[in-house]
Formats: sequence, structure tokens, C-alpha cells
Amino acid sequence: MPNFLEVNHLKVWDKSSGEVILHDSSFKVNAESCLAVVGESGSGKSVTCRAIMRLNKPWVSQSGEILLHGENLSFLSDKEMRQKRGKTMYLIMQHGMSAFDPSTVVGVHLYETLKQHFGWNKHEAAGHMSIAMKSVMLKEPMEIMNKYPHQLSGGMLQRIMIALALVLEPDLIIADEPTTALDTISQYEVLEQFLQLRERLGCSMIFVSHDLGMVRKLADEVLVMKNGVIVEQGSTESIFTAAKHEYTRYLVSTKQTLNDHFKSVMGGQGVAKR
Repeated sequence: MPNFLEVNHLKVWDKSSGEVILHDSSFKVNAESCLAVVGESGSGKSVTCRAIMRLNKPWVSQSGEILLHGENLSFLSDKEMRQKRGKTMYLIMQHGMSAFDPSTVVGVHLYETLKQHFGWNKHEAAGHMSIAMKSVMLKEPMEIMNKYPHQLSGGMLQRIMIALALVLEPDLIIADEPTTALDTISQYEVLEQFLQLRERLGCSMIFVSHDLGMVRKLADEVLVMKNGVIVEQGSTESIFTAAKHEYTRYLVSTKQTLNDHFKSVMGGQGVAKR
């Protein structure tokens, strides 16, 4: 049985300058598992996500194999890729605002997406979305769907995207730093929704994050990137307890230092755990 998603020798570069952004990346995502991608800003995490979805800017080229269910996505036409996006592969972006057209209420985006994939009319789409939105703790879903993106918080927009995923039931969800722009409480709530999303859909997931605490809670495997290169990959437990690469150990130790500082500020470990 082939791996659910397999990326082989993925290279991404700027057409005009020839600058290589991503160097010879190879990794796999198993069925029903979560792969976390970690690294500092500019390490190539988001570029990797967009390359899998074939959503990088026109001036960016890529080569290599991206196999989903054994099918090489590199050979698909733009029209065929558009049909894959949403129902088969679903991208949740860092800023919920960028997923919606600012000139229309959010419901328009949701209705159009569901009509494209299921042929539902507005009433049917609204019914399915209302149920999903309530399940991710969004009250008054019809009222929310009639609001413009700027009238909603970042946390609400991310939960709307998660609710849409629940309706679409994609095989693969790629979440590109979905909690970075949120406050601490919203980050926790959205993480809980991702945990439930995995449980309910049984889908595979790529979760990009700076937050190693979230990664440890959500991911089965971890891939560590630096300057467009994969420096280490392995099980979550091995990355956190027996990292081989110096950079990985640096990331993990930095996270531990922040944890220890937080505990001391809060009055000791016992208080921090409460």
C-alpha cells in the first residue's frame, strides 16, 4: 500500500533570480496521521505547503514528485488541481482574513465552495454549515455568515475554516501556522478544534507551527526545516527527547527554557499545571 502523501525531491526556486528556496525535500505523510513542520521564519515551511497545493506565485517554479494516493499531482492540469483543492486537499492559512473576499459576507465564500463540490443550493449549504459551526463552538451561525470578514475575530475566522473542513471531509488538511495570529486563549481553542477535527474525520494532516507545545500535542511525526533544507525528521517523541541535529536541539531547548521561565513567573510548577 503506497504512502498517503509522498513528496520526492521537491525543489522550489525563483524563476527570475534563480534563487533556490527549497532544496531537494523528500518526506511522506501516512494515512490518518499528522506530520508537523517546524522551523524559524523563512525556513521554507509555507513554501512547502503551497507547493503541495500548487499555489505558489507565478514567478516561482517547482520540480519533483508529489504523490497523493499514488497520483502525481505535478502532471495534473490547473483545472484538475482546482477540483482537488477543497474536497481532497484543504488548506487552512495563517490569517483567516486572507481566505475570504473582504468585499462580501463570509457566507458567500462558503456557499460557493459547497456548491462547487456538492452542487448544493444556498439553503442546503447553510444548513450543513450551521451544524458544523455550532460543533466548533460558534454561536448564531446564520448571523456570522452574514458578516464581513473584518467584522469577525481571527479566532472566529479560523473556526469557520475548520467548520468548512468538517463539511467537505477532505483526505488531507494542510494547516499553515493557523494559530500564529491569535491570542493565547484563541490559540488553545483552535488547537482543541484541530484535535477534534482529526478524531472526527480520520484525515491526514500537515500542521505547520512555531509552537512546539502544540506540535507535541497534535503530531505523530515532525519534520524540521532550516534555510529551505530538511535537517531532521522522525517521530514526535524522538524529536523531543533524542534529537540528532544541533538545530533541532536548539529549538527544543529554547521551548523548554520558555516553559521553565513561565513556570517560575507563575509561581512554580504546581501553579503552572493548574
